[in-house]
Amino acid sequence: MESRTLMLSVAASAGFGVLALVWGLLSGSQLIVFDGLYSFAAVGLSLLAVLALRTSRRGPDERYPWGREVWEPLAVVVKATALAGLCLYALVEAVARILAGPEPVETGAAVVYGALSTVAGLVVTIVLRRRARGGSDLVRAEAAEWAGDTLLSLGVLVGFCVALVLEATGHADLARYVDPVMVILVSAAFLPVPARLAATGFREILTMSPAPELRQRIRDAAEATRAREGFAEVFVRAGKVGGRLDVEIDYVVGGADPTVRACDEVRAALEEELRPLATPGALSLSVGFTADRDRVT
Repeated sequence: MESRTLMLSVAASAGFGVLALVWGLLSGSQLIVFDGLYSFAAVGLSLLAVLALRTSRRGPDERYPWGREVWEPLAVVVKATALAGLCLYALVEAVARILAGPEPVETGAAVVYGALSTVAGLVVTIVLRRRARGGSDLVRAEAAEWAGDTLLSLGVLVGFCVALVLEATGHADLARYVDPVMVILVSAAFLPVPARLAATGFREILTMSPAPELRQRIRDAAEATRAREGFAEVFVRAGKVGGRLDVEIDYVVGGADPTVRACDEVRAALEEELRPLATPGALSLSVGFTADRDRVT
């Protein structure tokens, strides 16, 4: 399902890329050309995401004893870096175009493109976000990327509607500046999206703690078990790498004296409760029991 979702994104990006480049060159719009370049960049990055997803699903072996899930956040970081670079390039080019004196644009054609691409981008974004629920970070990153592309298309539409008004009121000289100014505004507005994706990906590559909500759900499960079993303390360590969730829970049993069977039952119950938080088959859970607090602090 996730691979098919990513391939859907690839097909949609390719279609948008061809449409935007042709339309942008014919209308003379730098903003529409940027939209096309963004879409073509998304094609290559989406194919990278598909490769990373399939690689991570191959599971552990002798070379990767803990699995290949790190390929997922690595692909997210590469994707985010490339998109951020494209936005910065477009921003610099737009500033240079303003300084050199912008050229006229076929405003009517640009408005039509903006309307079509905004509606189509919104549809794809909604589909991807629905499929991203409970899916991998790669699918969520793809949905975020399309949300940014839809924002760009909306910027095209709004900007050229303003240009139409300026031309209709006899300010065609000012209308020429709308295209590069909108490139600057949209590029700057979209930059936080790849920045957030990169930050999330780097956290996972560095095996830092997961998001606060996920961390709290793990702690709540561990604490509920501690209270139920009458253990003295519980220590929780957790990390998330791609779809894999690594959890280590250590109980200081205190006055309790659990049997091996009881410990196995606690471990099985925790695994059952935490399994939905990870990609199917990608929960790595270690549960320890000790009477010596110093061994786990």
